[in-house]
Amino acid sequence: MFKSTTLRLTGWYLLILMSVSIIFSIIIFEVATSEIRVRLEGFQLNMQESIDLKPPSNRIVDLRTLEINKTKANLSIELIYINILVLATGGIGSYYLARRSLRPIERAHDAQSRFTSDASHELRTPLAVMKTEIEVALRDKEATSDELREVLSSNLEEVDKLSKLSEMLLSLSRLEHNKLELKPINLAKIAHNIVKDSNLPASRLEIDSPKILMANGNETAVSDLIKILIDNALKYSPEKSQISISLSKSGQGPKFEITNSGPGIHPDKINHIFDRFYRADTSRTGGKKGGHGLGLALAKNIVELHNGELSVDSVINKKTSFTFILHPASIKPVETTEPSKN
Repeated sequence: MFKSTTLRLTGWYLLILMSVSIIFSIIIFEVATSEIRVRLEGFQLNMQESIDLKPPSNRIVDLRTLEINKTKANLSIELIYINILVLATGGIGSYYLARRSLRPIERAHDAQSRFTSDASHELRTPLAVMKTEIEVALRDKEATSDELREVLSSNLEEVDKLSKLSEMLLSLSRLEHNKLELKPINLAKIAHNIVKDSNLPASRLEIDSPKILMANGNETAVSDLIKILIDNALKYSPEKSQISISLSKSGQGPKFEITNSGPGIHPDKINHIFDRFYRADTSRTGGKKGGHGLGLALAKNIVELHNGELSVDSVINKKTSFTFILHPASIKPVETTEPSKN
């Protein structure tokens, strides 16, 4: 589809270019020949006055006409060559510009197609599970109330998965179509509140940060970002292992780093972990880690909307660290900021 569109757009570019080139060639031809005619006539008059000739002889008139015709012929050939050169170089340039113009649209179209396909897959799986369980329960006329309760409980789990998936998809959609309102926020305070609300012991989730670390950001979005990274660290680390959070100032701005032990991420997969619906160690139909592979994609979008940096460093079978850096706040800290409740 995009190949034919590129060729059509190239054709339109080339048509416009050649139309302009031909119009200018005609103008140049007329102006040049008119100027040459005037100059030859002036030259002829000067010659007549200098040699005191009466009316111009037929030979002089024929010579003037011959020179004008030769000039027209030479000028026409030169303009044709120039237009051929414009056609060749313009065709190449037009194709390049057409490809360059359509490339972002093509990428967006491909990404949208993959996103639709992936979302359909993720939505279809829990629906298929629910349908199968309900059909089995309806066919079993001897099913007890406990068994039916178990089916309903399982269906409720699938409904929760669908709810979480829809919330993540809506969040991604909102971030792609809206701009965040950025203002000075206390990154340290937000992180401490989230750790406190998690009700996890210090042996499981430890935080090391100053009391005040101001950044320029959106408090709700940054809260979601930190929650996503903590949730990801909890999922991909041993149950009783410690997850450490460190906040500090860096040369680029306020820095947040979260580190967990675990299997790590293979170097071949580390470049894809921010892709939507991508999970490095589980199948797309689910797994013991749960989730839908949207959290890190959402985290990346949040950081990009803050014009910050999000990076990951992983050592196989040892540890994995996620780090994001935001821009520093432009004003001094204000202690009236309410803690995030998201």
